[in-house]
Amino acid sequence: MGGLYNDQMVNELHKGAQSLAPLWGLSEKTEVKLLTVSENATFKAVDPVGGRTVILRVHRPGYHTRAEIESELSWIKALRQSGVVETPEPLPMVDGELIASFQTEHETRDVVAFAFCPGSEPQTGSSLVAGFRDLGAISARLHSHVKQWDRPVSFVRKTWNFDSTLGDVALWGDWRDAMGLTEDGKALLIKACNKIEAKLDDYGIEDDRFGLVHADLRLANLLVDGDKMAVIDFDDCGLSWFMYDFAAAISFIEEDPIVPELQRAWIDGYRSVALLSEADEAMFPTFITMRRILLTAWLASHSETPTAQELGASYTEGTLRIAADYLANDA
Repeated sequence: MGGLYNDQMVNELHKGAQSLAPLWGLSEKTEVKLLTVSENATFKAVDPVGGRTVILRVHRPGYHTRAEIESELSWIKALRQSGVVETPEPLPMVDGELIASFQTEHETRDVVAFAFCPGSEPQTGSSLVAGFRDLGAISARLHSHVKQWDRPVSFVRKTWNFDSTLGDVALWGDWRDAMGLTEDGKALLIKACNKIEAKLDDYGIEDDRFGLVHADLRLANLLVDGDKMAVIDFDDCGLSWFMYDFAAAISFIEEDPIVPELQRAWIDGYRSVALLSEADEAMFPTFITMRRILLTAWLASHSETPTAQELGASYTEGTLRIAADYLANDA
């Protein structure tokens, strides 16, 4: 594993997470193992003495401020208190605080903990259609909660609009750095971005269509346990268009033939809970293309991650196909 998360760095983060485990009341015999590396490094801490399993999330430096992390946790707690969605509980330390930190050789890393949530990631296939109907209903409940929730005065999260996704202040890097992108491909994506920006400007940011969203409801952030679906990892939650949550849900499976059926199921599930207008539905191709180009930029700027190494330039090629289809549609 190269780049920011090389093996030496992961080992350093492992030691840091292990050193903080007692702050959550875990014993010295607690075994900490790496689960995933993406924007953050996530570890599973199993304490054989107390019989507890805790998830420790070590934050990537220079991405979220402590105030942003606190705001994420405040929304999760509000959602849990309202029974809006199944999601793991943020765990306070013994002293009642929610955020710990440790110092590496070069930087400070913030760490938060969550209760372990049983379940497994949904797999693509016919059973996923029913899952997306459930996910649509979950998304509608999340959005409905946001529209009536009085956010704390101190609440602050990033905004996922055109400028911060594909524009001049892109948070996940410049899509022009995409792996294998040619000059012809760049010209195609410029045209697609211009169309996306125009569509978003026309659609607008009124409160009924723009607000706080999870922003990363992809399969890896869903846990299915029997007939229950839990949502995890609110790390990218921020202000954006509500319909963007569907585009995020099909991340990395955008070209799967089942996607149109998943979209219909998600819309059906959403409409079983809340209004979804024809104007909202008409924006799906725009948000899907926007998200796909954003992920292409993310892969380029996070080349050290297993996901980037697995997908490589082939993902860029798929992005160009999706962008070409988007431009060919006059809607």
